This record gives sequence, structure tokens and C-alpha cells, in this order.
Amino acid sequence: MVIVNIDVMLARRKMSCGELAQKIGITPANLSILKTGKAKAIRFSTMDAICKALDCQPSDIFEWRPEET
Repeated sequence: MVIVNIDVMLARRKMSCGELAQKIGITPANLSILKTGKAKAIRFSTMDAICKALDCQPSDIFEWRPEET
């Protein structure tokens, strides 16, 4: 399963969800869908914008863990 760690990076950068949404040009609702892991896909342009805004690597945001059985 893919874990989304946007909240972790937001806390490290002392940035709000609203501020990030504004910087990357998406709605706070769409950012929330992404943060909760409910999004089925993400555009590379969105990932690029998130990494630029948070000054991080994609691996700082996304993490893969095997599903527990």
C-alpha cells in the first residue's frame, strides 16, 4: 500500500494545507483527497509542484509498505 506523508512535510515546513493548495494551484478539497490516500492517481505536474513548494523529494511524500494480511 502507498502511504502519503504530505502532513509530515507540511508540519516540517510549518505550512498549512490551504497555503500549499494555493501554491500548487489545486483546491483544498483535492489536496485533502490526496493527503488521505483516497486519490486514484496524481499528475506528475502536481507532484512536481508539491515537491517545489515543500522543497522535498517525491520519496519524502510517498512511501510503500506491504499490506498486512
